Amino acid sequence: MKVKKSLANRRGIYLLPNLLTTAGLFAGFYAVVASMQGHFENAAIAIFIAMIMDGLDGRMARMTNTQSDFGAEYDSMADMVSFGIAPSLVVYNWALTDIGKFGWLASFVYVIGAALRLARFNTQVGTADKRYFQGLASPSAAAILAGLVWLGSEYQWDVRPWGVYVGILTLVTGLLMVSNFRYSSFKEVDWKGKIPFIGVLIIVLVFIFIAMDPPSVLFAGFALYALSGPVMTLWRLKDIKEERRQRKSQEKEVLEPEIVDGQEETEEEASKEDKKD
Repeated sequence: MKVKKSLANRRGIYLLPNLLTTAGLFAGFYAVVASMQGHFENAAIAIFIAMIMDGLDGRMARMTNTQSDFGAEYDSMADMVSFGIAPSLVVYNWALTDIGKFGWLASFVYVIGAALRLARFNTQVGTADKRYFQGLASPSAAAILAGLVWLGSEYQWDVRPWGVYVGILTLVTGLLMVSNFRYSSFKEVDWKGKIPFIGVLIIVLVFIFIAMDPPSVLFAGFALYALSGPVMTLWRLKDIKEERRQRKSQEKEVLEPEIVDGQEETEEEASKEDKKD
């Protein structure tokens, strides 16, 4: 009976976190379909909904102790659709169709940037500094493009004369994802701890500002976050070099005992062979 239960647990998947991941994937797919039909505001909102689902699925998995390798891989693939393919196609259908090859090349650079960013993140999960992201996170990059599309749709911009500039922004956003700029991950914040009463008021004011003009506030907020990476990296360049130097010295200290042990083993084997001879 126990063997059957263990086999059933291996074959099955956890429902709640994967359901949230599926909801985010559906939102990204809907964004593409809506942009093809000319409903750009709905497409942009769908990408933000996918961001909310992406933030919830991981936390829900940790809270309910339902993490799994399947869930991690599924979440990564859903992120590629919702924050890689969907934003690039939405912004392409909105502003880049009339500028020729540069339009689809800029969109493709964004897609490949998102793919490389997710691949690098997955391979550095256990070794990277959790306080920072290396490169702009794909949800934040998607929020910049989705916020711009939402802003233009809200105020009915004639975006055709500005297509080249939108393409440049798309290109730069894609390159920021594969850059070495450091971005704060906000993982060092103690969300369970206590905060002063003024902190609650600040949070309420933030929600009020977002409710007053969601596209403007969200686009401006994520654009400032994108700029914070280069600024923070250049500001702390000396500290970053010192951290790398210390890390290399620690790696050398770890490797040197292994080399010495290996040499001692070979010397012992050689001495044994001499005695046999």
